[in-house]
Amino acid sequence: MGLAVAWQLLRNGYAVTVFEADGVVGGMTACFDFSGVRIERFYHFICTPDQPLFDMLKELGIADCLCWRETRMGFFIKGVLYPWGNPLALLKFPALGWLGKLRYGLHAFVSTRRSNWQALDGQEAGQWIRRWVGKQAYEVLWRNLFDLKFYGDAHNLSAAWIWTRIKRVGSSRYSLMREKLGYLEGGSDTLLQAISKAIVDLGGNIELNAKVEQVLIRNRTVRGVRINGQDQIFTQVVSTVPIPYVNAMIPDLPASIRAQFRALKNIAVVCVICKLRRKVSDNFWVNINDPEIGLPGIVEYSNLNPLADPVVYAPYYMPAEHPLYQQTDEEFLQRTRKYLQKLNPELVDQDFIAMHASRYRFAQPVCGPGYLQQLPPIKLPITGLYVADTSYYYPEDRGVSESFRLGRDIANSLDT
Repeated sequence: MGLAVAWQLLRNGYAVTVFEADGVVGGMTACFDFSGVRIERFYHFICTPDQPLFDMLKELGIADCLCWRETRMGFFIKGVLYPWGNPLALLKFPALGWLGKLRYGLHAFVSTRRSNWQALDGQEAGQWIRRWVGKQAYEVLWRNLFDLKFYGDAHNLSAAWIWTRIKRVGSSRYSLMREKLGYLEGGSDTLLQAISKAIVDLGGNIELNAKVEQVLIRNRTVRGVRINGQDQIFTQVVSTVPIPYVNAMIPDLPASIRAQFRALKNIAVVCVICKLRRKVSDNFWVNINDPEIGLPGIVEYSNLNPLADPVVYAPYYMPAEHPLYQQTDEEFLQRTRKYLQKLNPELVDQDFIAMHASRYRFAQPVCGPGYLQQLPPIKLPITGLYVADTSYYYPEDRGVSESFRLGRDIANSLDT
């Protein structure tokens, strides 16, 4: 989002400097060398409704790098991996009765065709889903996903936020039986390199390993930023760092704004990536409901983006205060190996070529009912100061397309 803000501001005639605390740009889209493969630390995929991303790819001249592939989903329950994600799979799914199947299918159908989310904003997601699909379908298909991602907040989620996730993926179907998802040749690196080059070509600056220690304010007006103990003068500042960092970075905010930021919740993630000698399955995404597997699902990324070896992501979302998050990376690697071998008993230890764990402290905002009203305005009551992170995508979830949409909107809203 920060890169999108910078790129659009340069096009609008501003002088721009991007300060990145990390050694690479991109945040959760940043890539690394994983056993000879340049790949994202956290998985990403593209859906057919992602128009802001398509517009950006075209303007950056890399639209021809967008690839589409037919993908499959699976559902693992009671030790068996079943096909999932289409009407025939639903009809054959043995863990639901006929009424539950009918109600679940109707809910998915209506959700993908709904366009208004405001009526769902104040509703709790679990109650909304149970009203549609019934208790049995909720317990089988949804509860484990909520519990293993949000823990204590599993029953305080916005129905609007859940609905957009259903709609986005459901809208990527190009027939009742088939879905397609997209990826970029070269992964997110292709996009990050293109937009970084565009920023520099337009006269912008990108400074890496440059953590903003403080946004400088005087007389309720932005004066600049402090980087590594040095003050730099700017007339306008746009922050796209995770909201939990904002209060420490901008200590002169009004108390009411600071309280609003403090009240926003986030959960962390430990994402384990595995390079294998054989597939776990033929699915891109597998939902899991099994008492012996502490994961809500896995993403077999190489079933979307063809790679030389199968690559699987296993994301463990949880509150950072949870004892599980305090465990070592090695413990997460061992746990993931065991889980994948349960999903596919043919996998042996020798099939694991490489494994890596990436952590992100503020990975997912917890969007409860009425979430929109809890967010402070992006344009804060400090002249020249704008603050947003992925919380402001609401009701949409985190995604590259939403990053570009909101980033460009913020850039176009700045005072001239």
